[in-house]
Amino acid sequence: MATYLVGHIRIKDAILWQQYVDGVRESLRAFAAEVVFRGAKTAVLAGEHPYEQVVLIHFADQAMLQQWFSSQEYQSLIPLRDRAAEVMIASYEG
Repeated sequence: MATYLVGHIRIKDAILWQQYVDGVRESLRAFAAEVVFRGAKTAVLAGEHPYEQVVLIHFADQAMLQQWFSSQEYQSLIPLRDRAAEVMIASYEG
């Protein structure tokens, strides 16, 4: 079943963040994943949402998402991600 990664993002360093985004984009190719949407928050209509940006990435299934997330290529980007931004990442089937 198709699986989507949703990332909520609060950027701390725009230059480092762009380096991370570029690395993620490259790492996704081997897993046939697609960035469906990336955008900036325009308004919070209900509740609280402290993040500024969101990304939605499509994977063929949860196993493929887990393989990507566990891959050496992605794991090597995590220290850069943590310096560049605060993130919340979750996956959803649909």
